[in-house]
Amino acid sequence: MEKAKEKTNVMRILDQKKVPYKHYCYADTAAVSGVEVAAVLGQDPAQVFKTLVTEAGKGGHYVFVIPVAEELDLKKAAKAVGEKSIAMLRSKELLPLTGYIHGGCSPIGMKKQFVTVIDESAALQETIIFSAGKIGYQVEVRPEDLAKVIRFSFADITV
Repeated sequence: MEKAKEKTNVMRILDQKKVPYKHYCYADTAAVSGVEVAAVLGQDPAQVFKTLVTEAGKGGHYVFVIPVAEELDLKKAAKAVGEKSIAMLRSKELLPLTGYIHGGCSPIGMKKQFVTVIDESAALQETIIFSAGKIGYQVEVRPEDLAKVIRFSFADITV
C-alpha cells in the first residue's frame, strides 16, 4: 500500500481541526466499488462508508453516509431528514453542488454543509473509513472526532 502522495482538502481540514486520522491510498489499484476498496485496504466492509448525495422535491439536498456493502433506503432516509421523499442526485450535478466527483465524494469539505445523516451502524464502530475527497484516497476517523468537523446525526437509513 503506497503512502498518500498528496494531502487532500479533507486531510487539510482534519489537520486544521486537530482531528487524528489515518489515511490510505489505493490509487495504484484497480478497486472501483467501495467493497473492492475495503478488500484492497484489508478492512471490514462494515467499517468502510460511502457518501451519497440526495435531493428532495423542494430542492433541498441531503448527505447520507452508509456502509459500502449496503444500499440507501430512500424512504427511511427521507423520514430521517423530515422529507416526504428524496431521490439520488444525478451524477452530473454532484461536482457543481459539492465540489466532488462521483467516487471521490466526502462528507467533509463540501462547498456548503448539508444536513448529514450517518447510518447508525457507524456508532458501533471504533473508527469509520470514507473518501478523503479524491478517488484513490480514504481517511479513517473516530465518529466522535468526525463530530468536531461536521454536524451529523445517526439513523437507520439502509435497506
